[in-house]
Amino acid sequence: MSDPQEQQRQFGIMSEIPGEVRGLARTRCPLCTELFLAPKILPCLHTFCMACLEQLEPFSVLGFQAEDSDLTSDESWLQDHNQPPLSVLCPVCDTEVDLPPGGINDLTTDHLAMNEVLLETLQAQGPGMLCDLCVDGEAVKHCPTCKANLCHFCCQAHRRQKRTASHAVVDLEDLKGYSRTEKPILCPSHPSEDLTLFCEQCEQPVCRDCVVGKHRQHPYAFTASVIHKHGDSMRDLLKSTQLHVDTLEGALRHIEGVSSAICSHVEAVAGEIRTFADGYIRAIEEHRDQLLKQLEGLKVQKETLLHLQKAQLEQLLMDMRTGVEFTERLLTSGSDLEILITKGVVASRLRKLNKVDYSIHPGVEDGIQFSPHEKAGQCCGYEVFGTILYKAVDPAKCVLQGEDLHSARQNQLASFTLLCNDTSGEQMGRGGEPIWVTIIHKDKKDCIIKPSVCDKRDGTYHISYTPEELGTYTVCICVKGQHVQGSPFTLTVKNKFRRHQGVFHCCTFCSSGGQKAARCACSGTMPGGYQGCGHGHKGHPGCPHWSCCGRAIENSECSAVPPCENLQRSLLKTVAL
Repeated sequence: MSDPQEQQRQFGIMSEIPGEVRGLARTRCPLCTELFLAPKILPCLHTFCMACLEQLEPFSVLGFQAEDSDLTSDESWLQDHNQPPLSVLCPVCDTEVDLPPGGINDLTTDHLAMNEVLLETLQAQGPGMLCDLCVDGEAVKHCPTCKANLCHFCCQAHRRQKRTASHAVVDLEDLKGYSRTEKPILCPSHPSEDLTLFCEQCEQPVCRDCVVGKHRQHPYAFTASVIHKHGDSMRDLLKSTQLHVDTLEGALRHIEGVSSAICSHVEAVAGEIRTFADGYIRAIEEHRDQLLKQLEGLKVQKETLLHLQKAQLEQLLMDMRTGVEFTERLLTSGSDLEILITKGVVASRLRKLNKVDYSIHPGVEDGIQFSPHEKAGQCCGYEVFGTILYKAVDPAKCVLQGEDLHSARQNQLASFTLLCNDTSGEQMGRGGEPIWVTIIHKDKKDCIIKPSVCDKRDGTYHISYTPEELGTYTVCICVKGQHVQGSPFTLTVKNKFRRHQGVFHCCTFCSSGGQKAARCACSGTMPGGYQGCGHGHKGHPGCPHWSCCGRAIENSECSAVPPCENLQRSLLKTVAL
């Protein structure tokens, strides 16, 4: 008797595992709950019988409008060779999936499921498989050379024929309990040929007849030569997808913790409310009931938002797990050819899952507090106290105000205001939030301005600073570790504000009392030896202006070069009328 391991290797049987370990979900269609028959894989990596998929209603059909008005809509649809594929809704994950141009028939065949159905049929009690030759008798033997199951009659004929007399035939009973059988996968275009080659251009397994026909002049290689490259790429996709699975599981655990925290906080606050309300009679009892009703509504609101986020993350996690489990099973249990056949649909699904955007942070805050000292208005004619504080500051809704946000003067005190708002954009109305402000010079990293933050206790914060160095600074303002609206932003520090040293006059003649030597920076002159400007004379700007620099804006910075302090006395020798 031959060694069992040698027989296992010779007949293409993989490692032995208990039959009950393999679940029914891997061999039975989720729709008809029967053993898979011609199983097909949807792009979402769920497998169904081809007949079951054909019974599904199309989820959407992209129609085609013919230009010829005489054609019916059905005729125009048939004439459209580039008709986009219709889509169906996966019965398992409710994902809309697009079908290939050929419809259900062009979906990838799940050869792993076919092998598992074969193994379950072998291990099942009662009627077994039919003979592969006569298709009438029950198969009791297996020829590893021909990869065929034989009945008693065909087995005897198999041994009598000269061509197959040397083939070693084994009992099907000896094959029970193994994880897979390796039957050849034949070319769909040439059913008599094995798929032993891989077309690099079309990225699909082909046979010898294909490379001299439809795939002529396409680069190809043996499947054993390319399996490592394509298998490694799928393993890389699997690794990145597994990271998302781990992250999603952690996010769901976090959400569960926040949900528990909310419940515990609600219970604690409810206890505080009841203790506080016991000190009053009817008015306080009514006020207590109102507070509890408000708290319950707040709990429902927060739990509803968390439940929605949880459901979305669970669905995404289920999709991720489906992709990971299918890919892991394919890479560990599938043959080289099976991996290459399923590579396209699996890689496409994993790439799509890896691009899904999701947040691992809970969508609501768990902060719920009770303030017994705040006025709650009138209740039954009595002034009552005690309110629920549930607003949470939203850094994205916090705004900055002030003239010194983007510009300041050297060595002069500047300031602006931060308004903290909640998620609905309403002002918090209370202080105590952690505010973090940094002002760093862009060119001199060691030049840092230390600001002062004053909490006004009403949801506003006054931020003041005094820059010592000229140049451009980067200002970052964060609340609870997150940037507020508009942060970071740029601050420009200019020279100290230069005041006018002259007078703001209508002309030099009027402001100097008619002195001929008095001059003005506008460069205007008057006949008769007057060196300053006069109304209607040459060089007069036609409006009031500063005598030191000529600017026509009264509340402005002096632009005289050199500065006003160094101007000649004659430019300043004016008087205000």
